[in-house]
Amino acid sequence: QVQLVQSGGGVVQAGGSLRLSCAASGRTENIYHLGWLRQAPGKEREFLGRITWSGGITYYADFVKGRFTISRDSADNTVNLQMNDLKPEDTAVYYCAALRRFRPIGTDVFDYWGQGTLVTVSS
Repeated sequence: QVQLVQSGGGVVQAGGSLRLSCAASGRTENIYHLGWLRQAPGKEREFLGRITWSGGITYYADFVKGRFTISRDSADNTVNLQMNDLKPEDTAVYYCAALRRFRPIGTDVFDYWGQGTLVTVSS
């Protein structure tokens, strides 16, 4: 089993920045990729990006390229989501999630999930 514990989030003004972190523990050797997704009220969950656990290669949804950056700190098994130039439409619950094996980029089907953290962007 893999446990994912998220930290960060909160309220920020439009144009501001936030960093979310996701600490993985347990059988981390089973992690293939770790991703970030979000779900806004009344909307479907959407994929933001993900990073390979071993090589740190990143993939992003087109609509976050240039604003969001995923990085991994291998020393403490933490993956971060740096979000810049936030907009009110970025308001959502953000989730980190891990894959045990390959699934297509963009999928929202993951094997392990963090608890979610609310990000609110005020205008």
